[in-house]
Amino acid sequence: MKNKKLSIIYCILTPVILVVFLAYNKYVSTPKSVLIKRDSSKIITSKASLKNTTSNQKSKGTMGMFGISSVKSASIKPQSKIQVYPGGQPIGIKLHTKGVLIVGFSDIESSGGKIQSPAVSAGIQIGDSIIKVNEKEINTADELGEKVNNNSNEKVELTLTRKGKIVKKVVSKVKCNRDENYKIGLWVRDSTAGVGTLTFYSDKSKIFGALGHPITDVDTGDIINISRGNLIDSSIVSVNKGIKGNPGELRGIFINEEKPIGVVKDNTICGLFGQSYNKFINTEYSKPIDVAMRNEVKTGPAKILTTIDGNKPKLYSINIEKLFDQSNPNPKSMLIKITDTELLDKTGGIVQGMSGSPIIQNNKVVGAVTHVLINKPDTGYGVYIEWMLKAAGLL
Repeated sequence: MKNKKLSIIYCILTPVILVVFLAYNKYVSTPKSVLIKRDSSKIITSKASLKNTTSNQKSKGTMGMFGISSVKSASIKPQSKIQVYPGGQPIGIKLHTKGVLIVGFSDIESSGGKIQSPAVSAGIQIGDSIIKVNEKEINTADELGEKVNNNSNEKVELTLTRKGKIVKKVVSKVKCNRDENYKIGLWVRDSTAGVGTLTFYSDKSKIFGALGHPITDVDTGDIINISRGNLIDSSIVSVNKGIKGNPGELRGIFINEEKPIGVVKDNTICGLFGQSYNKFINTEYSKPIDVAMRNEVKTGPAKILTTIDGNKPKLYSINIEKLFDQSNPNPKSMLIKITDTELLDKTGGIVQGMSGSPIIQNNKVVGAVTHVLINKPDTGYGVYIEWMLKAAGLL
């Protein structure tokens, strides 16, 4: 009799617990806000159904669980239609770090013999950025060297940024036998440069987006915190074809390096953003086209606009293999595969320097190329254009 009662209790509690769990999961996964176009007659979302609204003001949509009860409200933000000029042309990028980035340590040859890096002894870490020496700001490796060497004290106070937090360390100086200068045993970097691809340009705001992923330091792997940067006109001169296990590369040159075509303001998880000095309009698209929100993107055929020779972009066929459900920005939003025989023949697939090439589907910009799979050079990732527009401040 006791076992029979327990079985009845289990039969009753199990579905109740399951419903509560599903309701909670639905609640936490519901977006706080959903963007819709002003001319949209219905709202499409993979998370839950919402009540329609035709108002131009912010409204509330009620999220329901199995149509039984209201569990959460989300604000519905009508979004005016956004149009941009697709990019595809190569761009040169020159960035200067905010402060100087620590990429390594070195021992110092002193009069008393080799001494371990004083910076290591003080608790400084690779990936830290030095922004001040004795409360005075620095932005270059030369400034760091001058302030350490010219200071008469035996120690210097360094103000660092570490994973978004301010840290202060006091480091003892050591006189180096080789050049008679005082050192603290650091290798640092204050700038970086390379070639990538423009994703979009907004003629109204002069805002551009590029790359689709952040520029990270080659030694630390951290996103570079920039103080300023320039966009330089560029041209592709050769292609190093990608093969399995060895990603290829577009090789480019800077044109008129002393005359930037734009200023880089932000280096984010979804790309570089800034303002242009010139109009970025290419021969493939003389007029702007619509962008697609992430719920509008479909698996299936699409195109990428990219340049593999000179500076004139061309459309190439791809297939969007898989879409990832994301509630937060991520440069790996979709899995794509190159299907264009010409592009495969010349590049082997996706190569370095192609990052930022806009992905176009149904005459809408839906994303940008971001990564290649090292062992499958014809396959890689793309980012939703929605994430790039948000990072650029256009959404």
